[in-house]
Amino acid sequence: MAARIIMSYEENNYIREKAVDYAKKYALSPNPSYRYFDVYETLGGDCTNFVSQCLLAGGVPMTYSTEYAWWYKGDSWSIPWAVAHSLYWTLKVNYQSNYYGVKGLEVDNVNMLELGDLIFYEDDRGVIYHSSIVTSFDNVGPLISQHTFNALNISYLKTWKARKMHFMKISL
Repeated sequence: MAARIIMSYEENNYIREKAVDYAKKYALSPNPSYRYFDVYETLGGDCTNFVSQCLLAGGVPMTYSTEYAWWYKGDSWSIPWAVAHSLYWTLKVNYQSNYYGVKGLEVDNVNMLELGDLIFYEDDRGVIYHSSIVTSFDNVGPLISQHTFNALNISYLKTWKARKMHFMKISL
C-alpha cells in the first residue's frame, strides 16, 4: 500500500501575504542568506532569484526530482530558480500538466492579478528577460517589487521597451 502524505492547510496553499511581506522586506536590501546575482552584461541579474525567494516565503515547496525542478541549496540552484525565461516555462508547464509544486496560469488581463502574482517581461527576440512580483495596487494597476534594479512598489509599466508582458496567476 502506498504511503499517503497529509499536508496542513498552509502547506498546501500559496500564502500571498507572506510572499508579499517578504518582497517588501527585501526589495531594497537583498536577503544576505541568499546569493545576490549582480548584473552581468545583458544577461540579467537578481530578479528571478528574488521572485523565487518570495515564492518560497509564500509557502511554495522546492521541487528537486521533477523535470521542472525549482530549488535553492547553499551554493547551487536550479536554472528556473534564477533565470526568468526558465521560471516562466516551469510555471506554465506545471500548471498545464498539473505537476507538483508551484504553478502559473497566464492571464490576458492585468486586472486579474492579485498580490503575490508575477509579471514577466519579454524582449523583441521572444526571450523573457525579467520577472517581478505584485506587491500593491494603485489607480493605474499593479505595483511591483523587483531586483535588477532593486525597487519597491513601482509601476508594472516599464520605461524600457518590452514587446510583451506575461501576467501569471500563482497557485500550488
